[in-house]
Amino acid sequence: MQEPYFIRIAKQTPTEFWINNPTREQVDLSIANGATGCTNNPSFSQKMVDHPTERSYSLKLLDEALRESSSDDEAIAIFQRKLVKPISDKFLPIFKNSKEQQGYVSIQGDPIREDDPDVVIREALENRKLAPNICCKIPTTHSGLVAMEYLVSKDVPLNATEIFGIRQALVLCETYQKASSKTGKHPKLFISHIAGIYDDHLKKVVERDKIDISPDVLWQAGLAVARKLYIMMKERGLPGTFIAGGARGLHHFTEMVGGEVCCTINWEGTADKLLEQNPPVVYRLFNPVPQKVIDELMEKLPDFKRGYLEDGLEIEEFEEFGPVRLFRSMFTTSWQHVLTLIKERRTQRETIS
Repeated sequence: MQEPYFIRIAKQTPTEFWINNPTREQVDLSIANGATGCTNNPSFSQKMVDHPTERSYSLKLLDEALRESSSDDEAIAIFQRKLVKPISDKFLPIFKNSKEQQGYVSIQGDPIREDDPDVVIREALENRKLAPNICCKIPTTHSGLVAMEYLVSKDVPLNATEIFGIRQALVLCETYQKASSKTGKHPKLFISHIAGIYDDHLKKVVERDKIDISPDVLWQAGLAVARKLYIMMKERGLPGTFIAGGARGLHHFTEMVGGEVCCTINWEGTADKLLEQNPPVVYRLFNPVPQKVIDELMEKLPDFKRGYLEDGLEIEEFEEFGPVRLFRSMFTTSWQHVLTLIKERRTQRETIS
């Protein structure tokens, strides 16, 4: 009988399977299927309080966080850490057995105040205390770069996220190398390119502006940037491990197979479907994107051009880049949803007391 898809991926390729925003049960299923890491973003807390099997457990942790905090911002941060801690515990044996090369669990804090590097740094240092395999997930924006430069000096493992443009990744690598040279610290670095959300943004632009472009060409946009960035990192010897994130289709995993890439995907709708379909293990990352596809994307979609070119963005533009704003808006909406819930439950507690 043929082995499951992700087990074959692990045996036949250097590509790693990571799980994103999982329930506790999904963590167990993922590890059983060869998962070597986990990412959690600011939407994770809402996902858990809204999840049918996790809601009761999550609300119990939320009430604990309320008792242990003096403000709503403090409560939501504590709540998030309480949710992530059991996940990091499950991945800790992988972390130890791999000599700290695998088994990392990422946690990303408050998206509403992420334009303040002091807030980002403070949250990251608190999150880092959670477990030795915690990796602090930081947006690759101007404020995030300031925070990451400092965190490198403290030897904090980093997952640089919200990367859509080549320029973002290059500036990040320069920042990391500068901080490492200055301090002698070389913490684990992951570089997360978010191809699926990039595709979502471009689709919205095409629909809004009624751009005449082939769906087949548009399908390749995010992956074209991801492929280019991965190859550049290898050819130039840039620091960091490539993470393929933000999957919105099975192809955002299967098209990255073959590279030294951590592909992080949701269990429901992606990992479970790949297990069900059990496709052949084929190296696809190195398939070239036809130049005519790149040309059409460059001509018709300015935001693709800005992301694809090495000098397509200035540092000051990172935060306002269309796909970055789209991704961040998802996080701020979820974070605010949980903050509202916290306010309601705090009011209920005060009324009862």
